Amino acid sequence: MCHKRAIPYYIYICVLMAFASCNSHPALPETYSETAHRTAIYPDYTDVTIPCNIAPLNFMVEEAEECVAEIKWNGGSATYGDGNKVQIPTDEWQTMTDKSKGGSLSVELYTRKQGEWLKHPAFSIHVAQEEIDPYISYRVISPSYIAYEMLSINQRNLTDFDETVIYNNMLVSDEVVGQCINCHSYQNYGTDNMQFHMRQGHGGTMIVSDGTPRKVNLKTPETISAGVYPAWHPTMKLIAYSTNKTGQSFHTKNPGKIEVFDSASDLILYDVEKNEVSTISAEPDEMEIYPWWSPDGRTLYYASAHFVYNDSVPLDADIIARYFEIKYNIYRRTFNPEELTFSAAELVYDATATGQSATLPRISPCGRYLLFTQGEHGCFHIWHPEADLYLMDLTNGEVRSLTKANSNCAESYHSWSSNGRWILFSSRRDDSNYTRLYIAYFDAQGKEHKAFAVPQEDPAFYHHYLRSYNVPEFMNEPVSISPQEFAAAAKKEAVQATYKKTVEK
Repeated sequence: MCHKRAIPYYIYICVLMAFASCNSHPALPETYSETAHRTAIYPDYTDVTIPCNIAPLNFMVEEAEECVAEIKWNGGSATYGDGNKVQIPTDEWQTMTDKSKGGSLSVELYTRKQGEWLKHPAFSIHVAQEEIDPYISYRVISPSYIAYEMLSINQRNLTDFDETVIYNNMLVSDEVVGQCINCHSYQNYGTDNMQFHMRQGHGGTMIVSDGTPRKVNLKTPETISAGVYPAWHPTMKLIAYSTNKTGQSFHTKNPGKIEVFDSASDLILYDVEKNEVSTISAEPDEMEIYPWWSPDGRTLYYASAHFVYNDSVPLDADIIARYFEIKYNIYRRTFNPEELTFSAAELVYDATATGQSATLPRISPCGRYLLFTQGEHGCFHIWHPEADLYLMDLTNGEVRSLTKANSNCAESYHSWSSNGRWILFSSRRDDSNYTRLYIAYFDAQGKEHKAFAVPQEDPAFYHHYLRSYNVPEFMNEPVSISPQEFAAAAKKEAVQATYKKTVEK
């Protein structure tokens, strides 16, 4: 009888580790032909500028049977490749990016097709000195129009691939009543003071103040709705909101597919500590939306469209028939923090003068730049293929398109990093249907660089993930309240906010 000797466990582990090492650091092909053709990689990370603390930029060569990448940096090099994918361990990636701050990584790519290897021209990945905020959050949702079931607000660690759920509507939904969640917002990149909305079942606004969550009903008899689009004051326990009566209609031929519009909208201010709502602006022929504070908290920016209804037809029918006429400009009002009052509106950017519509004003942390989305009409540019990111220099009024970050599909919601060097935004450039998240470097000279997709551990992830990202926001720390704690607060009765009449100055 033959006997097999058992392999000691420690030897077995060593063999596995050696095998994994061979797979993660494959040998370069011994024979190959050189080509001047630079093969396409997905996601496209060629010649991008990245933060020094970003997760590995894993990619794949879809047209290849196999690929090997040799990455070179100051003082070292390594090879990676498994099938047609290049996936880099986080610790090894961090070593090479740490040693390349202010410089570049060089990537030489070898691909095998029909049994023959080709060596392609090298491309660079530039590594900025500046870091990016370690966390982002976003809502994930199926790209449906009128129906939904499972929604969640998630947070992602940008330095690795860790993603967790902040809140999931299925924790309180049932077979009869569902819940929509949206519009998460933070005070000055922190998470101890934050908010998000819950609609329908267990509806209300979840306000987190000094780490404690409570559900509030912001709708009062004096306001047209509860708070909708939020903006936390950078230092005070105040949130500016637009209040909106929102509707939607569908196109039969237009590639935009759908119009989301407001039939009425105002601006309100919510005092978190006093649980009071007051009016900022409620002009009958103005549709104010998307408030945003300047970094010093002394100016409130927002978008507004001037629209006079034709009272001979139903209101919503008039909006639908004239939807292309609705175009937004960007305004601001000076804020008095001692008296909690606002000045009259001042026009900042006249988009309608060029037949355009500007929304979502966001001011850079240095206070110099106004970043906004511009399209042909309306306020919901996520459905408008022509929508792009634009930048105004507030020191001289110059306005330009962020051509290196934009694409031929919709760019919409955007955020500044806390150091003002990175822009996070949603884009439909991959397939025109799903919104994905992109990052672009914004240098000290006020120039944007080529945008790149938020990296995933599996470079094929976006091909298979059938949900859209929206409302991306930077955070300097993760939300520490658990989804179950939020669900428990959501099931409680909402605290009713009171209305404080605005004193005219």
